[in-house]
Amino acid sequence: MDKVAEILAEASAQAVEPRFRALTAGEVMEKAPGEIVTIADREAEAIIARRLHELLPVPVVGEEAVAAEPSLAEAIHDEPAVWLVDPVDGTSNFVAGRPDYAVMCSLVRTGRTVASWIWQPATAIGYRAELGSGAWRDGERLSRPPAPADAGELTGILKSRFLAPDDRRRLESGCSAFGEISPGRSAAGIEYPDVVEGRTDFIFYWRTLPWDHAPGSLLLTEAGGVAARLDGTPYQPEAPGCEDGLLVAADADTWERTRGILLNA
Repeated sequence: MDKVAEILAEASAQAVEPRFRALTAGEVMEKAPGEIVTIADREAEAIIARRLHELLPVPVVGEEAVAAEPSLAEAIHDEPAVWLVDPVDGTSNFVAGRPDYAVMCSLVRTGRTVASWIWQPATAIGYRAELGSGAWRDGERLSRPPAPADAGELTGILKSRFLAPDDRRRLESGCSAFGEISPGRSAAGIEYPDVVEGRTDFIFYWRTLPWDHAPGSLLLTEAGGVAARLDGTPYQPEAPGCEDGLLVAADADTWERTRGILLNA
């Protein structure tokens, strides 16, 4: 666990942090319509992938490698173990000079996330989780504090960008039953820790890319929270293309109440 945390922090220090608020125009590219990538993403992923493979020689499924060759993501299902890597989670924030970005990875065995790491360079905070052994922030064990019992006091995030317009309107109409609702911080590596630490009570995601959600979902569930599809199935990482929603919440009761309000809308 310590070695992987070191790999992320060192790759960040070498390839990511020196370019924060120092990117040139030629170091920011569009990899797909509306999706940007930077030289920092690509260099950090190369460093992390090489060192993880040396640590445990199983396939490395990195966000940028999959962008170049989508079939690589099938290893999540086809191989007994894989590393998932998101070298700069929150690239749009990174490019804009906002500190809400993270460096993340997770280890998946037989389709189940068994360990995860999140490094937040701007604050030098590291999170990690191990299946059955708990969630940690810089050596301190984490336990999700209780959420408000009144739905009107719950704070949440609704990630509705990839929803069909009618579905987006229906979900947004249900949000009046809650307290403060925001569009989020554009980085799962920031948003999941916010739920774990009690700053947010729930998040609804539609698109669920595995490198975005495997790290934070394990961190949350090991701290006592819930990460499940809308039918109640616990979240497990899947190859890109699974767009059927993910609701994460402080605890089982908050998850059920939130799901009921959103689906009834």
